[in-house]
Amino acid sequence: MKVVEGLAELREARESLTKPVGLVPTMGTLHEGHLSLVRRAKSECASVGVSIFVNPAQFGPTEDLDAYPMDLERDLDLLAGEGVDLVWTPTAAEMYDSGYQTWVEVEELAQYLEGEIREGHFRGVATVVTKLFNSFQPDRAYFGQKDAQQSIVIRRMVEDLNFPIEVIVCPTVREADGLAMSSRNSYLSPEERRAAPVLYRALLAASQLFSTGEREADRLRAEMETVLATEPRARPEYASVADPATLEEQHGPIEQALLSMAVFVGKTRLIDNLMVGDK
Repeated sequence: MKVVEGLAELREARESLTKPVGLVPTMGTLHEGHLSLVRRAKSECASVGVSIFVNPAQFGPTEDLDAYPMDLERDLDLLAGEGVDLVWTPTAAEMYDSGYQTWVEVEELAQYLEGEIREGHFRGVATVVTKLFNSFQPDRAYFGQKDAQQSIVIRRMVEDLNFPIEVIVCPTVREADGLAMSSRNSYLSPEERRAAPVLYRALLAASQLFSTGEREADRLRAEMETVLATEPRARPEYASVADPATLEEQHGPIEQALLSMAVFVGKTRLIDNLMVGDK
């Protein structure tokens, strides 16, 4: 496994990779969710690359950039064990030099859900992913369903900008109690960790209601909110029933939806989602 930091090194190393090349973009502190993406890429591509970069452009001024967990040595050991061919670990100075002023925005899809609360977040995401794609030149790129809105935004960007890249979204990987795997789970105290699966319980309750014939979006939303209210350590920021194509909030009868939520458990902000209906 080759590990490079500079862009020139990356481009030189990329030339030696056999196509098709799969890319798994990450912010490090890898867990089984990330490794499942690597394995999927390995099964479909001749070569696999991983980027590890904590992107400052997608963090707001009050968010956890400075505290974001990092363990590069451990991450590299895990990736070597999975047979990854190339790892790129650029610095912030490499990605955004002192005169940096070019940004990528996906306008409508970034207005809802996470975008409504985290101003500028998806500008940062779209910009860094564009730079990763331009630098790595992958044939396929792999993302997790846990970050559903991010995947939808990236797919739109790829189509709009004519990137010759297939975006593949893989299922959320969960702990035994249903909690979606996330690097931020490490922030949770033992008591908060026991409380955190309430997100998945709330999503499941609404999904099960849908499966029994309930189609009113407001009823599904209320079901999620009711379950979340049973956990005193949980403080919901939103619970959403959105159109999976436009991400607009839905009211009245629906045939499909993206159920999603953002919830503080203690000081840790967690997100999760499920799709219901036709896909």
